[in-house]
Amino acid sequence: MSFNSQGIKIGRDALFDYLRSESMLIKPKKNYTKTTNSKHWLRKYPNLIKDAKAEKPEQYFVSDITYVKSREQTHYLSLVTDAFSRKIMGYHLSDDMSAENVVKALTMAIKNRITSGPMIHHSDRGLQYCSTIYQNKLVEQEIKASMTDGYDCYQNALAERINGILKHEFLIYKCNTGKELEKLVEQSINVYNNLRPHLSLNMKTPNFIHNKKPEKLISLV
Repeated sequence: MSFNSQGIKIGRDALFDYLRSESMLIKPKKNYTKTTNSKHWLRKYPNLIKDAKAEKPEQYFVSDITYVKSREQTHYLSLVTDAFSRKIMGYHLSDDMSAENVVKALTMAIKNRITSGPMIHHSDRGLQYCSTIYQNKLVEQEIKASMTDGYDCYQNALAERINGILKHEFLIYKCNTGKELEKLVEQSINVYNNLRPHLSLNMKTPNFIHNKKPEKLISLV
């Protein structure tokens, strides 16, 4: 059930202002775990989408890694998101940030594509994204690599925003084990893709927008 389906029209900011005034917001914890190591000798790529806006699904993918804790340990969630539809195309939860694990999210995203042909993959300059195994996967699929300039986190803002939505709206309960967390991540991404409307998508869901024919998208977003 959504506000829109009940005839209630309210923007994201207005909703959060109301929840804040009623002390109904859950305050995120301030602890920090580093997920980006850009001090390495591997080749870094220029930002190909600076000031650009996606005009259709599967034009740009944006990727990032975030941490999620269970009572066992800290886990790392790799996400690949479509920049136009906001759909999470691929993900992988692992106990470390190795390139071998991070590339599994990319592999899933590629498998879930509904179009073919060249596109752009955008990320930060982290070691995993610059690695041979990750770059080889991009080249194999005719996907151009694009990366942020230096340490400007705003150049990968969409990917980081999706991280925040998942962590602060869905993954708010600490699971006992990694297996429990894995199941929660799967369920959360399914709800995010199929049930959560986005103001930026004219209150449509990511999956709805992603699967629409191109000629019908202009009137929807």
